[in-house]
Amino acid sequence: MTQNKPSQADRRRIAQEKIAAQRAAESRRQRTITISMIVGGVILLGGVAALATWAIGDQHKANTQAAASAQANDPSIDKSASLLASTAHQADGQDIDGIVKSNSMEQTVYHIHTHLQVYVDGKQMTIPYGLGIVPPYQLTQAQDGTPFVGGGSKFYFLHTHDESGIIHVESPTEQQYNLGNLFDLWGQPLTSNDVAGHKGTLTIFVDGKPYTGDPRAITFKNLEKVQIDVGTAVPFKDFTWPQGY
Repeated sequence: MTQNKPSQADRRRIAQEKIAAQRAAESRRQRTITISMIVGGVILLGGVAALATWAIGDQHKANTQAAASAQANDPSIDKSASLLASTAHQADGQDIDGIVKSNSMEQTVYHIHTHLQVYVDGKQMTIPYGLGIVPPYQLTQAQDGTPFVGGGSKFYFLHTHDESGIIHVESPTEQQYNLGNLFDLWGQPLTSNDVAGHKGTLTIFVDGKPYTGDPRAITFKNLEKVQIDVGTAVPFKDFTWPQGY
């Protein structure tokens, strides 16, 4: 039986179908390669971003640890045994809360003072000198013999020169600052039951009057006196402002 040979038209159609199939296969291969490259690029970029984030975070941690270590070994840093909290974790020059900025010199256009005293279970704690002042310190002695920070590499608008509890508000413009700003600058918590890591029920007085609001919201006012008791409540103890304030 004789088999019919494909006609020229059939051979042409078969050849065209093979070419079309090859082109489709090549197109699918190219799409697979492109998708693989895109996915690989995304994964690579994600890895680079993650690595960069890790590196920045690790560097920040290293800088923070180095600053804390430097402060721990600096003989001019306040290490009083009765400190409410040390200045080891305070800001070292960066902006805090968007308003508490540091400068190389004190700003005295707006200059007021507020007194802060804190008791923990009946024991008065010391507010450190140099809070809000970036080391190295120019440490001297006041007339009463207590340490006094006369200078530093940077001054924040909120700072302390000594252990008296007097908070100096020295700003180039008249602005409202509050206790929350000070504790953020200090690198210490301040909540309704936590004052610089000392936890318990808070009893607060402002100029001798009970205060029941958010402790962070207490605004600094000139010659105002703030007392915070953590745990055991202590009757308000007045503070006599030194001459010249």
